[in-house]
Amino acid sequence: MTIRYPNGNAYQAPTAKTGPKFPSTYTNYGKRGMTLEEELNESNTYYETNGLAVVHKKPTPIRIVKVDYPKRSAAVIKEAYFSTASTTDYNGVYQGHYLDFDAKETRNKGSFPLKNFHQHQIDHMRACTAQGGICFAIIKFVERQEVFLYRASDLFTFWDEQATGGRKSIPYSEIAAHGINIPVGLQPPIPYLKAVDQLL
Repeated sequence: MTIRYPNGNAYQAPTAKTGPKFPSTYTNYGKRGMTLEEELNESNTYYETNGLAVVHKKPTPIRIVKVDYPKRSAAVIKEAYFSTASTTDYNGVYQGHYLDFDAKETRNKGSFPLKNFHQHQIDHMRACTAQGGICFAIIKFVERQEVFLYRASDLFTFWDEQATGGRKSIPYSEIAAHGINIPVGLQPPIPYLKAVDQLL
């Protein structure tokens, strides 16, 4: 099946890396190999099951343009397009507050590249913030195995400054100093609501 972006370009899945799946120094730390998205999805399931919050990953809007029907009971999507640019990754409700946030990972140790965000995501977070929503980014430094909640207002500052010659990234030291560290756990894997409590 071919999936296309709104501009018509075909989506290319990331290529698998060659070589051993794990380095020779690999140590099994349980769920540490999960992606940030998987960890957040599991965390959100835990929160909803325990009646703490209702937060879901937003589906990516896709427009299907070509379908084959090899059998009456089966359909195969052959071509589809990302119909609109997505906004942020997650939204929901916690203690009567609207949450809207994006999840980003980086393998950089010293900074978080702003190119990981898009203008429409920043615009969406600004609009939600203006309506009283709680907006933030959850940023994972993969090599450091550290996760932070970083306020949208702080993100906006760096985003705006890059347009006038400022940095194209946010230093790790800035995120560590002004973000809220989220210690990784088991149930839930990313207990981000404890960090959200500090924003309320």
